[in-house]
Amino acid sequence: MTVSESIGAGTAAAGTIGAVAQLWRYPVKSMLGEQVGHTDVSESGLAGDRRLALIDQETGKIASAKAPRLWRSLLTCSAALDEGEDAVRIDVPGAKPLWSTDAAVDEALSAYTGRAVHLADTAPPDAVLDRSVPDQVLLDGIEAEVESTLSHIGGAAPPGNFFDFAPLHLITTGTLRRIAELSDVPDTDVRRFRPNLVLDTPETGFLEVGWHERELRIGSSLRLRVICSTPRCAVPTLEHGPLPRNAEVLRTLARHHRIPPLADWSPEPCAGVYAHVLEPGPIEVGDPVRLLA
Repeated sequence: MTVSESIGAGTAAAGTIGAVAQLWRYPVKSMLGEQVGHTDVSESGLAGDRRLALIDQETGKIASAKAPRLWRSLLTCSAALDEGEDAVRIDVPGAKPLWSTDAAVDEALSAYTGRAVHLADTAPPDAVLDRSVPDQVLLDGIEAEVESTLSHIGGAAPPGNFFDFAPLHLITTGTLRRIAELSDVPDTDVRRFRPNLVLDTPETGFLEVGWHERELRIGSSLRLRVICSTPRCAVPTLEHGPLPRNAEVLRTLARHHRIPPLADWSPEPCAGVYAHVLEPGPIEVGDPVRLLA
């Protein structure tokens, strides 16, 4: 299927297009997240998602694995909400669990990452992060000093958050299957793409492209608007906890699905879409998903 065919495959008529297969939240930005069976969704996304982030005390920038030379070690850590407590549990390889409320949490995370960092619960005004140019990472490797772009975070989200762009990131099983079909080294473990919602669809293809500016109804009350495709950086290629490195994931998208995330943007390898929350509500695995006219 070509890019133009994939766009056509995604323009289904209004109606039920699938169901919620998985729900993910990432309490600390760029760390591994946790899968949940149900949760609430507000204008700020899934409850507890991107609640915290590390800030580099030298540069003032948000720490993100989008700059893998400096921050890929974050993807070996995991974070989970402590139900009923106002704290996030952080697991660092080879160490006892940390809690976001620990007095020594900054010191411990600084020692692990090799950078002086501060664990913050609110993004500073005009917060930015470095995004290494994906094609250069593919060419030169994760250890190389490559060009990067300065990204302002949360451009389509409420202020003070740690989202890359918008409060929700969706991907379909149809997209994952299509990437596997096109890849020389298939590996489409959804954890590489760090979505909030995985939608199970019977069709195979880059379906989400046809949803731009359209609305989704999930369950009985949650309503979303899809705003753009998700440009992929070097993150899917990196080691994610037990998942080994695999650069083929990004190479496949670069070869077969390089499109403008928005009409006036330059083409980039894309998979999945970003969405706004129009009507908050609960969400649960198994909820039907309807594409509205």
